[in-house]
Amino acid sequence: MPPRSTPTARQKRLGTELRKMRIAAGMTTEFAAGLLGVPRTNVPNMESGRSGISADRVRILASNYGCTDTELVEALAAMAAERGKGWWESYRGSLPTSFLDIAEMEWHATRLRIALTVHLPGLLQIEDHARALFEHVVPRLPKAEVEARVAHRMDRAQVLGKVDPPHIDVIVHEAALRMEFGGREVLRRQLTHLLDASCHDNVTVRAIPFRNGGFPGAGHSVVYAEAVVPQLDVAELDCSHGPDFLDSEMQLKKYRTQLEQLEAVTLAPKASRDFIHDIVHQL
Repeated sequence: MPPRSTPTARQKRLGTELRKMRIAAGMTTEFAAGLLGVPRTNVPNMESGRSGISADRVRILASNYGCTDTELVEALAAMAAERGKGWWESYRGSLPTSFLDIAEMEWHATRLRIALTVHLPGLLQIEDHARALFEHVVPRLPKAEVEARVAHRMDRAQVLGKVDPPHIDVIVHEAALRMEFGGREVLRRQLTHLLDASCHDNVTVRAIPFRNGGFPGAGHSVVYAEAVVPQLDVAELDCSHGPDFLDSEMQLKKYRTQLEQLEAVTLAPKASRDFIHDIVHQL
C-alpha cells in the first residue's frame, strides 16, 4: 500500500508515540524493521503516520521496546485498529485539513476542557453566530467556503449525541458572552443555546466576569482533549493561521495547570448559568 499523502493528526500522533517508544528503548529503525519483517524505509513512514500499522504489530514493537505500560500499548493498538472514515472525511478537499483534525480530535476525546476569551466554543455555536465569525476571516472567504465551514461546525455537534460522549468543560469570559457577532438577536439566541447545552449532564459551563480581573492565558483560546490514557492527551490552540496541536508532556502539563488556575477564578456552574441568564435579559 502506498504511503498516505495527508495523514491525519491522529495518525501522526500514533506514529510519534511509536517513535518516542523506540528512541526511549535505544533501538534503531533497522531493529524495528527486522522485528516486523519489512524494509527499513517502512519504519519512518509508520512513525510519521504516512503508513498504517496493525494493532498486532504495535504490540510486537512495544514488547520488544520493553514498554510495560499496558494501558498505553492497548490505546495505541486501538488507534492502529481504527478503520473506516469519520463524518469529517466528507469535507476533505473542500476545507483545510486542520478542520478535519479538530473534528477527529473531539470525536475520540474522553473529556474536552475548553477556555475562551472572545469566542464561544465551536461545538456549542448556532449557525448564524458561526457564519458571522467566518465572514470576518482575513482574507475574505468566498460565500461557498463560508457555508462549508458553517456546515462543518454544525456537524461537529454530532459528538454530543454519540454513545458515551466526552464530558465538555467550558470556561468562557464575559467578553465572549457579550460579543454581538451577527447582532443582538443572534447573540440572544446563541446564549440561550449555550444555556440549554449547559443543562446536559456531560456539559459544564463556567463564566469569568469582568470584575474577576486578570487570569492566566487571557490572550489565548485552548482546547485540552483528554484521551483514554493521559500520555495521548492533546492541547489545541486556536490561532489566526489555524490550529496548533501540542502533545509534549511539558506543553500538556503547562495547559493542564493553566486550566486549573482558570477554574479557580470562575463562577461555579450554577452561578455561571445565572450570570449568563442576566446577560440574556439585558439584550
